[in-house]
Amino acid sequence: MDKKPEKLVPEVRFKGFTDDWEQHKLDALAKFSKGKGYSKKDVTFQGYPLFLYGRLYTNYSEVVSDVDTYTSNLLEGSAVSNADEVVLPDSGETAEDIARASWINKKGIILGGGLLIIHPDKYLINSGFLSYSLSYGSNHKKLSSYAQGKSIVHIHSNDLKKLYIFYPSRFNEQSKIFNILNYLENLITLQQRKMEQLKQLKKAMLQQLFVNKNNKQPILKFKNFRNNWREYKLSEIVNLEDNKRKPVKATERIRGKIPYYGANGIQDYVKGYTHIGKHVLIAEDGANSVDDYPIYFIYSPSWINNHTHVLTAKEEILSSEFLAYALKKINYAKYLVGSGRYKLNAEILKLIPLKIPTMNEQKYIESNLSKIDKLIALQQNKLTQLTALKKYLLQKLFI
Repeated sequence: MDKKPEKLVPEVRFKGFTDDWEQHKLDALAKFSKGKGYSKKDVTFQGYPLFLYGRLYTNYSEVVSDVDTYTSNLLEGSAVSNADEVVLPDSGETAEDIARASWINKKGIILGGGLLIIHPDKYLINSGFLSYSLSYGSNHKKLSSYAQGKSIVHIHSNDLKKLYIFYPSRFNEQSKIFNILNYLENLITLQQRKMEQLKQLKKAMLQQLFVNKNNKQPILKFKNFRNNWREYKLSEIVNLEDNKRKPVKATERIRGKIPYYGANGIQDYVKGYTHIGKHVLIAEDGANSVDDYPIYFIYSPSWINNHTHVLTAKEEILSSEFLAYALKKINYAKYLVGSGRYKLNAEILKLIPLKIPTMNEQKYIESNLSKIDKLIALQQNKLTQLTALKKYLLQKLFI
């Protein structure tokens, strides 16, 4: 007996939809055009308000500017969006770059001669669904396979037209798939904005709560704390525990639950530890950023390699948590030596000046900053969960 053919359906369906998905050439579902080679400067110089799309050789198109109206004589013969198109770049560094479609949801001029524009038949296929479909699942894999070239890859409109598309015949199902994914996209964007706001709040507090080299008191002072801050060399208020560090090659590490730290944070989890208790880590060499220099407060057994300094606060005058926040305020560029792979030598580190308040004020400052850090961590957890949900749905909602 012949094997029953597999049903053409995705793994996850909305209630009430059981039909097989259809497969047709994209040419039967949409019309095609190309973006025009306008630049933002060219158009705005003429005094025309506009709505522009386009950023070539990246995964997604970008809204460059947004206005309510535009001039009709500019639009004559140009690439115009009626707020229901799908665009994707015709060139990129990799097939993955160009096989990412974007849904246009506002009227305007489509900028960029290197953009392919798809005008879906609104009675056959939802433009938002099509944009996701081209970017994920089997349709995305087929689209990627059409990319040609080496250093720069291209896709041609004729190849796009002959692409067979899997899609549900019922428009309601297309709309439901698009709506839930679009809702998640918007929710993730809102949560990312909230995350940025929290980070900006923390940055502002770090700027206001700590003394700079010219002041005896911070700009923002909590009530009941009026004493001037005192300056020390770092060697006067911390002990350096670099002698306990031990690098281990990745191939020689024994897997475990203890974090293995390098210059830029946790690199692995291993069995055993080199340090225990409260410490502040600051990159010795290999820092991934000079402007946001890698500094970590740790309070658990840890294995630390030789690419990060290990500082232990002298607890009678300094809180380790406060130290981690205070060290974030320092401009390390002037203390680094070498080129390419910069290094913060231990002897230079010991001489860095640091102003600190009384222990009670330290505790109060670190408590307030810690609250923001906890909110940031919770926000990051939300984003991680939403991103994971989006990834799951993108894998399961398309054939």
